[in-house]
This record gives sequence, C-alpha cells and structure tokens, in this order.
Amino acid sequence: MYFKQFFDDKLAQYAYLIGCQANGTAVVIDPMRDIDQYIDAAAKENLTITTAVDTHIHADYISGLREFAERGVKVYASDEGDKDWKYEWLKNSDYDYQLMKDGDSFKIGNITIKAWHTPGHTPEHLTFLITDGAAADKPMGMATGDFVFVGDVGRPDLLESAAGMENVMEPSARTLYKTVEAFKSMPEHMQIWPGHGAGSACGKALGAIPVTTVGYELKYNNSLKSATSEDSFVKFILEGQPEPPLYFARMKRDNKIGPAIIGGLPQAKRLTLKELRNLAENKSAVLLDTRERNDFAAGHIPGSLLSPLNKQFNTIAGSYITEDDDIYLVVEEHRLEEAIRDLFRIGLDRVKGYVNARDLQMYAAQGGKIDKLPVTTFEAVENLDSNSVVLDVRKASEFNESHVEGALNYAHTRLLPKKDELPSGKKFYVHCQSGGRSAVAAALLKRSGFDVVLIDDEFANYKAPQTA
Repeated sequence: MYFKQFFDDKLAQYAYLIGCQANGTAVVIDPMRDIDQYIDAAAKENLTITTAVDTHIHADYISGLREFAERGVKVYASDEGDKDWKYEWLKNSDYDYQLMKDGDSFKIGNITIKAWHTPGHTPEHLTFLITDGAAADKPMGMATGDFVFVGDVGRPDLLESAAGMENVMEPSARTLYKTVEAFKSMPEHMQIWPGHGAGSACGKALGAIPVTTVGYELKYNNSLKSATSEDSFVKFILEGQPEPPLYFARMKRDNKIGPAIIGGLPQAKRLTLKELRNLAENKSAVLLDTRERNDFAAGHIPGSLLSPLNKQFNTIAGSYITEDDDIYLVVEEHRLEEAIRDLFRIGLDRVKGYVNARDLQMYAAQGGKIDKLPVTTFEAVENLDSNSVVLDVRKASEFNESHVEGALNYAHTRLLPKKDELPSGKKFYVHCQSGGRSAVAAALLKRSGFDVVLIDDEFANYKAPQTA
C-alpha cells in the first residue's frame, strides 16, 4: 500500500493519497480544490487516481471533490445526516458518484475503505477505516477527518457559531460524546490520520504531530479524557473554543451546493501605473496588500486591506473579502501564484491583477496618493481622552484572561459585520497580543472610514493602572 500525507500550513489541513501498487490505482481523501498536486504526486508513483472521497462537508476550505468529479473520477460522499446535510450538487447529477452510509465500503485494488458514521462535529461526518488486504484482514488506520485530531476532537459548536444554526451547539456536543464512547472500543494500535493539525480553527488544542494512534490519544488527549461523563465532556468541549472565521459559513454552503468550476487557478495581470492610479480611485474593488505590517503602515494605497502572506493569509482574506469582490494584490511575482492559490482554496476567485512593491514606489514618485497607518505602543493608552477607545481584537478567551480597562473586544476574524456596532466619532487604538492581528484589523477599519491607530506592541508591555 502506498501512503502519502499532504499538509497545507496556512489552513493546517491534511489530505491523503492512498494507492494500491499492485494495480496502479489510488484514492484521495479530503482533497483541496487545487487537485493537480495529488494527480502529479500519484503519477510520480505510477498511480492513477480513480476515486476521491470527503469525510464531511468542510467549513474551512473548498473541497476538491467536484474538481475530481469533473475529470471523470468516481467520488464518494456521506449520505448520513438529515436533509440539511446532503451533497446537493451530487444528487441527480451525471457525475460518477456513490453516497455512503455507515458500514458501506469500496475497494482500490487490494485496499478496502470502510465508512464509519462519526457525527458530532457535523451530522453527516464519516471516518474511513483503511485495510491493506495484501497484508492484513483488519484496518491498520483510520482517516478521521474532523472527528479525532492529535490532542483534540472536532469542535461541535460550528453549526451554531459559524453556520448560523440555532440551539444546536449542546445537542451536537452530546452526539459527539456518544461517538467518542464508540471510539474508545477501537484497537489501541490503530493509526489515526487526522484532517487538521496545529493552527486549525476546527479545534482548540490540536497538536503538530502529523499522525497518532488510538491508544496514545485515549491516554493523552484531554478532550477524550474529559469524557468521564456526558455532562463533563459537554462542558469541557464547549469551553474556550475560538471564534470561527466568518468565511466558514460560506465554505459550508459552497461545499454543499457545489463549488464553482472555473477551469483552474485565476490568471492575474500586472497592472500598468495608469491602471494602478485608476484602481486607487475605485472604491468598489479590493486591493489586498500582502507586505509586512511595518511596510504597509509606512505607506499604502488608500483603502487597501492588509494580509501578510503568512499562515494567517487565508483566514484574514476570507474574513474581510466577499466572493463577489474584484481582488487586486500587492505581491511580489515569486509569490503571486501562492497568493492566488491560497485565495482559490477558500473560494475567492475574482483575482484580476497585481502590482509589486516597486510599482508602489513608482506610483508614489509620480504623485500617486499614499496613505499611512499611525502606529504607537501601549504607553499611549495610559492617558487617552474621552474621544478615544481601545479596541482589543484578540479572542474572547484571551480578553477574559486580561485586558485593558474599558476596552471593547471583537475578534479580528469577526470584525467585518461588527464594525457598524462601534461608536461613531471616536479614535480607535487597536491592539492584539503582539501586533499582527491588530494590524489587519486596523487596515479594515481604516478602509471603512474609521480613525484608527495601531498599537504595534506586545500586550505584556501593557501596564494596568495601579489601585490604591
């Protein structure tokens, strides 16, 4: 059996290529939208991908299942859950597909892939038990999707906190408890191949180790260990979950009704200086600046959004840009495809053009309008006047642990729909833990017309007022 794990470090997502070398066929589990990476990897091993499968309707990225179906690959998807949790784009389509229930299986040469219904994270969630028939008659491992991670389990609150469904958080947690109880009876030697690693918003304590075993997780996974009773598990698993990015609801919708097929990655042209000047006057387009925050603060085109091309790039872009926005990038050529691919993976396809840092310099040298983002440290908050407000864009759990007295708190990934709740006519001093999240949030607010100052400083430097 051939086995390869793929990891995207920005979305902390794992996909799996499993092949039977005896007959040269392979399956991909939980593919991302840019499927050429799997096809190329399979070809290097003289394998042909004949099958693709999803563990569930994903919330954090666009699935590659439909892209595979478009190329004639047979796809498998869950038929568990109620009518609200079905793959609508597959039903009555002319794709080669099969919907799976608990206990259903299919084969890739000597390899058997068997579905196990593991609800809780989502109602339709399946885990796939993998048996290499050339060597054994029992499963060696399981692709757990968003059910069991290294050090955690999939959060059961996303249906409510991200997808907008009401009063389902606690029932989902109780369903997950029952699934965890069934997991405890699995053989301890069985390997676990999770759908996400450290950095994913699909849990609160995911580990960075790529694989684990049932026995190890039963012994050291705090979420599993909390399942001494249903109530204790529910309490533990719902506490401290980070606010999910806004785009999660859109990903759920798109993966359910069918992601758009656009024929590969968008192609962006490099703008001329004349086109850049016109763009600077176009308030409807989105100019996404991928430079570091200090460069952005020193000078950027008015109205630009900021999202440095790091591990948070997808999350910020998905939280601040809608699928209908025309997108223009400030990015260096050697990272252009990376940025476009990252946006493509979360359904932001309307990338029309780009400029680089030198283009911005030439634009400014020829009289183009440049804006700056005021920057300060935590010393500034010690003597603020009544017209100033401190805005903390960290997670609620961080805020509750310690915060500036009188500060407002909105997580940076939830700020877009909340900005209208901010008091008008105020100057906002925006901070996070070390300046990264507050920089992108300040750029968003500045684009929206707010008077903002970035506190580019470590929160540890904040000195709370001394009480008498």
